[in-house]
Amino acid sequence: MKFKLMVLALISILLITACGQKTLNEPITLHNQDQEEVTFPLTKPTVFFFITSYT
Repeated sequence: MKFKLMVLALISILLITACGQKTLNEPITLHNQDQEEVTFPLTKPTVFFFITSYT
Protein backbone atom coordinates (compact mmCIF):
# COMPACT_ATOMS: atom_id res chain seq x y z
CA MET A 1 0.00 0.00 0.00
CA LYS A 2 2.80 2.41 0.91
CA PHE A 3 4.65 1.59 -2.33
CA LYS A 4 1.55 2.27 -4.45
CA LEU A 5 1.01 5.60 -2.71
CA MET A 6 4.65 6.59 -3.31
CA VAL A 7 4.45 5.67 -7.01
CA LEU A 8 1.20 7.63 -7.38
CA ALA A 9 2.77 10.67 -5.71
CA LEU A 10 5.85 10.51 -7.96
CA ILE A 11 3.73 10.20 -11.11
CA SER A 12 1.60 13.15 -9.96
CA ILE A 13 4.68 15.31 -9.34
CA LEU A 14 6.13 14.36 -12.71
CA LEU A 15 2.86 15.24 -14.47
CA ILE A 16 2.54 18.60 -12.68
CA THR A 17 6.13 19.61 -13.45
CA ALA A 18 5.78 18.58 -17.09
CA CYS A 19 2.78 20.91 -17.51
CA GLY A 20 4.53 23.94 -16.01
CA GLN A 21 6.24 26.84 -17.76
CA LYS A 22 9.89 26.56 -18.74
CA THR A 23 10.66 30.24 -18.04
CA LEU A 24 8.98 33.19 -16.38
CA ASN A 25 7.47 35.91 -18.54
CA GLU A 26 7.78 38.80 -16.10
CA PRO A 27 10.20 39.64 -13.27
CA ILE A 28 9.44 38.67 -9.68
CA THR A 29 8.72 41.63 -7.38
CA LEU A 30 8.59 41.25 -3.59
CA HIS A 31 8.50 43.64 -0.63
CA ASN A 32 11.31 43.74 1.92
CA GLN A 33 10.98 44.48 5.64
CA ASP A 34 10.87 48.23 4.95
CA GLN A 35 8.00 47.77 2.46
CA GLU A 36 10.27 48.65 -0.47
CA GLU A 37 9.81 46.76 -3.72
CA VAL A 38 12.66 44.42 -4.69
CA THR A 39 12.71 43.03 -8.24
CA PHE A 40 14.65 39.91 -9.18
CA PRO A 41 16.06 39.85 -12.72
CA LEU A 42 15.25 37.02 -15.10
CA THR A 43 18.46 37.25 -17.12
CA LYS A 44 20.53 35.15 -14.72
CA PRO A 45 19.80 32.67 -11.91
CA THR A 46 19.05 34.31 -8.56
CA VAL A 47 18.93 32.83 -5.07
CA PHE A 48 17.01 34.62 -2.35
CA PHE A 49 16.23 33.70 1.23
CA PHE A 50 12.80 34.14 2.75
CA ILE A 51 13.08 34.27 6.53
CA THR A 52 10.18 35.14 8.78
CA SER A 53 9.83 35.35 12.53
CA TYR A 54 6.90 35.69 14.85
CA THR A 55 8.41 37.74 17.66
